[in-house]
Amino acid sequence: MQVHFVDTTFRDGSQSLWASGMRSGMMEAVAGDMDRAGFRVIEVPGNAIYFKKLVRDLKEDPWRLMARLADLMPNTTKACMASTLNLNLFGAPTPLVLGKLFFKRLYELGALQRAQLMSNTQDQIARDFADLFGAYREIGIEVVPGICYSLSPRHSVDHFRRKTREVAAWKPEVIYIKDAGGLLTVDRLREIAPAILEEAGTIPVELHSHCTTGEAPMVYAAALELGIATLHTGIPPLAEGSAQPSVLRTARNAISAGHAVGLDLDRVQSVSDRLMEFARIDGMPLGAPSAYDAAQYVHQIPGGVISNLRHQLASIGLQDRLEEVIEETVRVRADMGYPVMITPHSQYVCTQAALNVQAGERYKVVLDELLLFARGRYGEDSGYQDMDEGLRDRLLENPRGKELAAKTDTTPQREMTLAEARALYGGANVSDEEMLLRAMMQGQSGDIEAMRAAGPWRQYAGADPVISRVIERFGACKSLRHLEIRRGDDALVLQRG
Repeated sequence: MQVHFVDTTFRDGSQSLWASGMRSGMMEAVAGDMDRAGFRVIEVPGNAIYFKKLVRDLKEDPWRLMARLADLMPNTTKACMASTLNLNLFGAPTPLVLGKLFFKRLYELGALQRAQLMSNTQDQIARDFADLFGAYREIGIEVVPGICYSLSPRHSVDHFRRKTREVAAWKPEVIYIKDAGGLLTVDRLREIAPAILEEAGTIPVELHSHCTTGEAPMVYAAALELGIATLHTGIPPLAEGSAQPSVLRTARNAISAGHAVGLDLDRVQSVSDRLMEFARIDGMPLGAPSAYDAAQYVHQIPGGVISNLRHQLASIGLQDRLEEVIEETVRVRADMGYPVMITPHSQYVCTQAALNVQAGERYKVVLDELLLFARGRYGEDSGYQDMDEGLRDRLLENPRGKELAAKTDTTPQREMTLAEARALYGGANVSDEEMLLRAMMQGQSGDIEAMRAAGPWRQYAGADPVISRVIERFGACKSLRHLEIRRGDDALVLQRG
């Protein structure tokens, strides 16, 4: 069987291991070789969340990055998570017309050809698919919905069969199994994959998992046995740990099992060597194989959420009670009807658990989001209908919950025209790219100005890391005046002035 690979290094690898902190210069330095390595798809940081991260924290221009990646990777399909047309997930939603324009501009740049969606965490099929499929197909972007895996009494084989059938009715280009928590086991994959493949019919199925529990490499090997031919992997150091399996290890395993991979593994290894050097220079962590962790199957908290939870508890002096909060998370999730532990549910469950521990009484203080959860705000997929009846009744009677429900306007907001949106975010003389940045940043123009004031992003050498280290050592050794390295007709000469 011919095995294909979706590379996650720039997007999910960076998000899982470096808090989305991969520098634009790092991507720029290796993108050309990644384009020539033979990947079927390469993920890029091409949605509003990553744009805001680049502007606010890294002080780098996301539009310039998208243009560079388009130039350097013209031969490979580029993808990103694109489950919403809203450019501001945390605050006042932006007009749909701006979301459509955002993805249209990315497509026109050559920076995005594939939109990956979530299907079964917040009733997305019923609520969002019509808008999303319509918008992306009008632009020319492939639509790839993910069937989100979870482990609970609700998430049976029949659940995944039914959800795949509902997704397949939209005739997407691809369907993928999205195991964000790294919870799939070989035995469980062998139970659910045949049902998903049967309902998908002729639609190709891919697998996306994380190494959180240490099981993902074996799950990927089992997926190949079951006929799933496309796997989501990363390039070390942005692989393993809480990210995807290493493409190098996965490809070798596939070859050993008699499959063809179609990758230039020497080129991929060269990219890995350079990324390792960049990580060393910047002091970034290296993804490493994870030991088997049975506790992950109990609490199911994503690695990034645990890191944030640890930080939040330390800020209120509860750092010594992390294990207690994790244990309470298990109980809160069961009370809530077993929502999939993916954004936003994982954050709500963990925050409510922390509030319960801090208050010393369960649900003495309740998140607004949990009050809305009990009222069905997040749909049938969230599990609200399977909530603990006593808790649900209590939350429905909560005065704050009634107040929130009264304030919530369920009637659709009148959609703006592009001209109206442009007037709101800068006027006729503002470019599309600038207007979209302003909409994402919600009037916080200081972040955009600070990004521009920071100047061009830092460059990273795309050459052999050994040469980089020689140059670095030459700079540090003040007594060395002249260094010359020759290989055939090529020469590197370093001369101190």
